[in-house]
Amino acid sequence: MKSNSILLSESQVVERILQLLRAFPDAGDALPKNGLTKAYWRRLFARNDQTRRVLELYRELPLLSGIRQPSPQRADWIALMRKDFAIQESVFQGGRREIPSVPPDFCPTQAREVIRRALAASMNLPQPAKAMYWREHFGRDEVIQRIRPEESNAYIPNPHRGTTTFQRFQGDAPYSTWLWCDAEGPTTFDPGAPVRDNVKFVPRTTLSYCRWPWRWFEPKKGQYNWKLLDLALKTARARGQTLQIRIEPFTRKIDYRQEPIAATRHPPEMSVDVPDWYWDTGAAWIERGPYHRNEPDFNDPNYLKHFVSFIRAAARRYDGHPDLESVDVAVAGKWGESGGNATPETKATLVGVFRKSFKKTQLIVMLGTRALLRPDDPDGRGGLPEGFRADCFGDLRKRHGMGVPPDLCWNQTFDVYPMIIARPGIVESWKTAPVVMESCGTVASWFMDSYDIDVIVREGYQYHTSVFMPKSVFYPAAWMDKLIEFDKKIGYRFVVRQITMPLKCKPGKTVSVQWFLDNVGCAPIYRPYRLALRFRQGRHNDIVHLKSDIRKWMPGHTWFEEPVMVPKGLKAGEVKIDMVIVGDTDKPKVWFAIDAKTDDGWHPLTSLEVTT
Repeated sequence: MKSNSILLSESQVVERILQLLRAFPDAGDALPKNGLTKAYWRRLFARNDQTRRVLELYRELPLLSGIRQPSPQRADWIALMRKDFAIQESVFQGGRREIPSVPPDFCPTQAREVIRRALAASMNLPQPAKAMYWREHFGRDEVIQRIRPEESNAYIPNPHRGTTTFQRFQGDAPYSTWLWCDAEGPTTFDPGAPVRDNVKFVPRTTLSYCRWPWRWFEPKKGQYNWKLLDLALKTARARGQTLQIRIEPFTRKIDYRQEPIAATRHPPEMSVDVPDWYWDTGAAWIERGPYHRNEPDFNDPNYLKHFVSFIRAAARRYDGHPDLESVDVAVAGKWGESGGNATPETKATLVGVFRKSFKKTQLIVMLGTRALLRPDDPDGRGGLPEGFRADCFGDLRKRHGMGVPPDLCWNQTFDVYPMIIARPGIVESWKTAPVVMESCGTVASWFMDSYDIDVIVREGYQYHTSVFMPKSVFYPAAWMDKLIEFDKKIGYRFVVRQITMPLKCKPGKTVSVQWFLDNVGCAPIYRPYRLALRFRQGRHNDIVHLKSDIRKWMPGHTWFEEPVMVPKGLKAGEVKIDMVIVGDTDKPKVWFAIDAKTDDGWHPLTSLEVTT
């Protein structure tokens, strides 16, 4: 799949920057007197390798290429930028409309950032003639056949793995710069929209990742508004995706002078966006929270009582929902992942509630919290093992003026993840549950900061990543091919090297089939789907399930031999054999790296001669 990025010329980039500066004059405060001339910007971009790299990225920056007006005004730029972060419709708050506006300094900040970054600165073999009859390929005395399908390098729309869109669904536009919004997931949906390729991103993905604050789902104590999540799940299904979710205790600060609160008691002046009614329960707050003033006290029994009640209500409605990919465990603090002032005991209690409440849906736990979970934990829920998420994947930060060379600074990739993941209970957890890697910053910011994409990809494979979440920020064209290949090979990717089976069979008898498969991905599949063969003769189809546990197909070779019962109803003559991995309804669920498919999604393999 190829990128359909629109590249501006250098002259167009320069003109867009000058137009941006005319709309936001304060963004150019640091410019010299000639900073509003084309000659200045041409010289700047030609100054060194780093500025040339920034120019290369600016040629495809959605903010610059997205302006269509020949002489854009300030309002035109604001209209383009505000759609990334503003809530376009009323937030789901029961009967009350809540429409937070874009922060007044957001658009000037975006413009200033564009200028600042520029200133601060990769035997086809001939096919045999087709036989009149399939059996003529083999000599009369042959009794076995070997099937070796050609390996495909195409994208495979397999579930539970790959790159995920963020706060968006398949085909939605990426953010217009390298910045994103953690605080508020989508609130408008169009399940009936045609499914399109993503632009400036991995063209196709089977996963969406969305986050929303608790207050949107419980506008009144004990009264739940699930419309938002119902529509999100419906939209994900319509776009060929399953939905990963996190419902966060709070996501942003609230100044009560700007956003009056519907509570009789609450912290003074400002706090964070927990449900208004929460403060009327007598809930405590701490004056100086880790992120904001007057954060909730997450060790307060009121928090445990009410947030736990909400978790259980969500699980009663959605646990096991076919379109719900996973639940990202949110315990306490900003976005549910920082922890706030919660003690290890509080965190363990909350994780335990998730484990007991969601018994069918895959849980993903923040890597720092994962150490709390032990295989022999007496509070274990007896369901799917929990996966873990790391939220700073790809960090290769470089800082000047810290007393060490920039390339030798502390970073997560070399100083944190190898140490944490090596701990007992975590180091081999990838064998039974998925690893989710959220980008540190974004791919675009990696590019501008001269990170080594080959090192990042290498570590992604080493961590046995199943899901990569890069925040739906656009991919630079120079890295697109490498990231598409990364997307293809994280998680599982099954290749058939050889299947050996007889040339003849008898109805009601068993035949021995030998399988030589490769998982060329870096992790297994974690769902108990079933490998199946289909015997197809005329309009008659019989499906036979194999006993091999596909969850045991680790990266590398898998070989097994298994007897297969030939269906009794077959007649003498040819029977065609198809294969695929099926779900509960015997419909294709997982495909191999084989291009050939029947109209109903099975891989055609070969034929057998039925004798009676």
